[in-house]
Amino acid sequence: MVYSYTEKKRIRKNFGKLPSAMDIPYLLSIQIDSYRQFTQAGTTVEERLDQGLHAAFKSVFPIVSYSGKALLEYVSYDLGKPTFDVKECQLRGSTYSVSLRVKVRLILYDKESTTQTIKDIKEQEVYMGEIPLMTESGTFVINGTERVVVSQLHRSPGVFFDHDRGKTHSSGKLLYSARVIPYRGSWLDFEFDPKDMVYVRIDRRRKLPATILLRALGYSSEEILGMFYESNSFKVSKGKEPTISLQLVPSRLRGEVLTFQVEDKKGKLLIEEGRRITSRHIRLMETAKLKELKVSNDFLIGSSLAADIINEETGEVMFPCNAELTEELIAEFVEQGVTKFQTIYTNDLDCGPFISDTLNVDNTTSKLEAMVEIYRMMRPGEPPTKESAENLFSNLFFSPDRYDLSAVGRMKFNRRLGRPETVGASVLVTEDIVDVVKTLVGIRNGFGSVDDIDHLGNRRVRSVGEMAENQFRVGLVRVERAVKERLSMADSEGLMPQDMINAKPVAAAIKEFFGSSQLSQFMDQNNPLSEVTHKRRVSALGPGGLTRERAGFEVRDVHPTHYGRVCPIETPEGPNIGLINSLATYARTNSYGFLESPYRKVAKNKVSDEIHYLSAIDESDFVIAQASAALDKKRGFVDNLVTVRYKGETTLKLREEVDYMDVAPQQMVSVAAALIPFLEHDDANRALMGSNMQRQAVPTLKTEKPLVGTGMERNVASDSGVCEVADRGGVIESVDAARIIVRVNDEETDAGEAGVDIYNLTKYTRSNQNTCISQRPLVKEGDAVTRNDILADGPSIDMGELALGQNMRIAFMPWNGYNFEDSILISERVVKEERFTTIHIQELTCVARDTKLGSEEITADIPNVGEGALGKLDESGIVYIGAEVGAGDILVGKVTPKGETQLTPEEKLLRAIFGEKASDVKDTSLRVPTSVKGTVIDVQVFTRDGLDKDQRAVEIEGLQLAKVRKDIDDEYRIVEGATFERLHKALIGKVIAGGPKLRKGQKVTDDYLSNLPRDDWFKLRMSNDKLNKQLQRAEEQLKERRQELDERFEDKKKKLTQGDDLAPGVLKIVKIYLAIRRRIQPGDKMAGRHGNKGVISVIMPVEDMPYDENGEPVDIVLNPLGVPSRMNVGQVLETHLGAAAKGLGEKIGELIDTQKKVAEIKRFITEVYNKVGKRTENIRGLTEEEVLELAENLRDGVPMATPVFDGAAEIEIKEMLKLANMDESGQVKLFDGRTGYAFDQLVTVGIMYMLK
Repeated sequence: MVYSYTEKKRIRKNFGKLPSAMDIPYLLSIQIDSYRQFTQAGTTVEERLDQGLHAAFKSVFPIVSYSGKALLEYVSYDLGKPTFDVKECQLRGSTYSVSLRVKVRLILYDKESTTQTIKDIKEQEVYMGEIPLMTESGTFVINGTERVVVSQLHRSPGVFFDHDRGKTHSSGKLLYSARVIPYRGSWLDFEFDPKDMVYVRIDRRRKLPATILLRALGYSSEEILGMFYESNSFKVSKGKEPTISLQLVPSRLRGEVLTFQVEDKKGKLLIEEGRRITSRHIRLMETAKLKELKVSNDFLIGSSLAADIINEETGEVMFPCNAELTEELIAEFVEQGVTKFQTIYTNDLDCGPFISDTLNVDNTTSKLEAMVEIYRMMRPGEPPTKESAENLFSNLFFSPDRYDLSAVGRMKFNRRLGRPETVGASVLVTEDIVDVVKTLVGIRNGFGSVDDIDHLGNRRVRSVGEMAENQFRVGLVRVERAVKERLSMADSEGLMPQDMINAKPVAAAIKEFFGSSQLSQFMDQNNPLSEVTHKRRVSALGPGGLTRERAGFEVRDVHPTHYGRVCPIETPEGPNIGLINSLATYARTNSYGFLESPYRKVAKNKVSDEIHYLSAIDESDFVIAQASAALDKKRGFVDNLVTVRYKGETTLKLREEVDYMDVAPQQMVSVAAALIPFLEHDDANRALMGSNMQRQAVPTLKTEKPLVGTGMERNVASDSGVCEVADRGGVIESVDAARIIVRVNDEETDAGEAGVDIYNLTKYTRSNQNTCISQRPLVKEGDAVTRNDILADGPSIDMGELALGQNMRIAFMPWNGYNFEDSILISERVVKEERFTTIHIQELTCVARDTKLGSEEITADIPNVGEGALGKLDESGIVYIGAEVGAGDILVGKVTPKGETQLTPEEKLLRAIFGEKASDVKDTSLRVPTSVKGTVIDVQVFTRDGLDKDQRAVEIEGLQLAKVRKDIDDEYRIVEGATFERLHKALIGKVIAGGPKLRKGQKVTDDYLSNLPRDDWFKLRMSNDKLNKQLQRAEEQLKERRQELDERFEDKKKKLTQGDDLAPGVLKIVKIYLAIRRRIQPGDKMAGRHGNKGVISVIMPVEDMPYDENGEPVDIVLNPLGVPSRMNVGQVLETHLGAAAKGLGEKIGELIDTQKKVAEIKRFITEVYNKVGKRTENIRGLTEEEVLELAENLRDGVPMATPVFDGAAEIEIKEMLKLANMDESGQVKLFDGRTGYAFDQLVTVGIMYMLK
């Protein structure tokens, strides 16, 4: 096993038993991939796929003028370079974005010619506003603040069949309905009413009989009946007593009660009159081979005609279709000489007369009437005309501009209606509507079932890219209207494309989305975990989604299809429960936007390494075993019967039937839940609180890794983006508190590229939640690092592992009522050692404006303020960095002109004697708010463009420039050094043709080169021409590099020295950053990772705390009653394993302190890692120095990992306790600190990871 740079310094003992089938994927990929598909930055025009910006442009362009004589078409788009980088945008309060330029082509046709002949073509690039860029960590910087766009889980477009669960009608009858949901456009609903008529609604408006829609599609009543019903044919025999006989299809008579008797051809009685027809009777009729059956009039009464009966001579309709047969009507048939007719076949069991009944209430008779009826429903009060009615109808579902099912919608639509193809038109066609009605009627007749809308196959994820694309399209459609108007004038006025396109609507739409959409949220930046979780959040709320009030219980509930896709544990408590979810660890979205989970393929009882991603739709057809199913050495299942999931149920199946197997036990939970050790022993409600409270932990001043973790800590830390991760491998050239320079390995540098990476660390910066972001270097000069190694820890990160809290020695016991009802008793030692001290950074802003009476001024000359109050200000009136300030202290001195006041005679006299008094300004300085005490750590001054900068602003600018210069000089120094090193190797010992102080034919020596000034190296002429070329190339490369770096410096300098773009009327903004140190105190909330939260009741002196036989006092006393009723036993197991981890660390510490041999230390460490549990660590492969460094890092405790659902067993914890020479019960005899007496029972004491 290969350890990374940080891993080998502190290896985690892993208790996992199951081998890992795949690594945890990059946690932020859902955000980053989605936005990359939207911008398609870095791809050439030819390579661009039909998605994102490209698709939006293609859907709106080409724009044709009303006359059709001018056309504007889209060619390509180009994204510029960002003006400021992320940090500069945050400081300046601007948006991190790039300009979007679109190349469009204007084609003008000749108006005079009859055929379309092109008169002129103009092509031009048009500026279309700014597109926000995503930072490397998946966030956006909008107006200087970091924001995250949360993905939305919405109902997938397609067709859905549902019923009302009997809630609409008092009888409890199920009313079925079908709904066609497009990606954009009008919704189409079909529904049954309590009288079993089928109605249609468009966009939830007033309902109309469904046959009106079918008639508007061009179907006649006869065709409608023909589509939905089979028909019975009857013959009328002529004679004195005419008889009516039925063309017999025996199966259709099932369940009927006969009003006549049935005889066979020979006259033998088969069925008596009044009998109900059963399967036996049908068999009798089939064997008798009856073709016709004489029927009585009673049999016909109540059925409806299937087709019009037409007088063959005159061609007029005598009896219309769907007319109900009565005694009179039958008599009229016979009288008129009708010889044959057809009725529709219906029965009460599986072929109801719903469409026929609906036709009876439908008053329209023609296509136009139906369209007019639909027009009246959609536009009540407007007089319909033939054109307007036809236009409205064709635009509703059949126009690509107004209606779009999208690829997903078409796929879901066709799948639901049982069609083989998954692609098709993005608008509806007549067959689609007919098929939906047929399926709905079929479901009402008892064929097929309704859909489950909470199934994840019917809900899809809309990520950032897709939402931004939709918003962009909205902006473009607004532009399109304006362009159409101007296109007609294009020819006459000689306009260029630029004159026609106004980019404002597009920019406004994008700005509105990122700035104020419900799903574009202020990033939760409390700690690295809260950042990662926020980016992986999936919300059912937002535009086009649900609302809190309307969402019922079913939507919020955990569904079987959530397994491996959405976490069943992590969701907020309160009104949003179940509506806001978190993605499971391994989940990803497929091209259609459905969530997928990975599984290992199983064939013939053999588990392979082949991994398939299945969506909820695909998964239901397969038998899937759990990750914990026991396998033998040949990777077959040990047990004959395996616990599996199949069609949303958990059952037992034979091992040969298994198709897939889970990839990992933590597959079903989210990142936050996967960080809770012994999660499998916690009640779900408490685990929910635990995973939510980890996100609220404040980063402590001194970070400390959890002794008991789950092995996920490293993944979260490296993917969160708060650590500095090596882009390329190399050697650490230099390192200080604020910067790391890496000289990159030659094999990882591209030709002509600098072999230097400079990492500027973030120091004491304010986060969105006012916590402190600061990075600390982990590497030393000369260390070799590889790609993706962690170079510097961020907030709440310890040696590349997530560290949200502190390991505390806790005891479970009541103590004088101080831990009643979840109160927490903590020791003064915790405060003294500053274990839970946190730093909060507050930003205070002072703005100098132009007022009506004159401009405000930032100055140290403030009226009526004593010298003492100005002591911390410099001559510009701004506080010094490093000043300790308290409530009421002046941070920025500012005076505002005040209006002329009425002067008293005395003042007038004084003014006349002493001239202008300082009384015409008032003090409006920025002061420290009450109850705030802190240190000034940074000052930023922004001056309006065109005004002179004050002394302080110039100083700040100078410091920033010096920093940039230093980076650039260092980069050049390293590149230059590497170049001369290569030349040195090439030149030593080679023969010279001429050069400074050397004659032709002499050899180049080491001494000669070291004494030769570097600029003179290039004057050497070697006898080998190849070397001369190398010298020349090196000189050119260095010159180019110097020039490039100088250009970069000038660019930075220009940015820094130019004035700032401030709001109108603002002259100067001064931002002061205060660092506030907060110690833990009574009333603070603390929690473990198992939902065991409490409030500190009292901080006790160390001497009063309970202590053990070694005199070691505990840090925290928790109430044991908090465990049984809450059923979060994980905390007790964590305490025991933590005790063992600490004990083993102390033993390793003893070995180091007694200066034992390295081999002995190595032997004990090997025993710790490899004696208990299945996983072994390669301690043998470490060098002696590495072993000693590892041992030193293990003194405070050996970090353990107990993965979720695959954690340490009770026996293993006992063995670890035994190894640490501790009692296997995990209990200790404790003494009362105040009396010195022992408590009468043993107490559970151990290490628990606590968060503030």
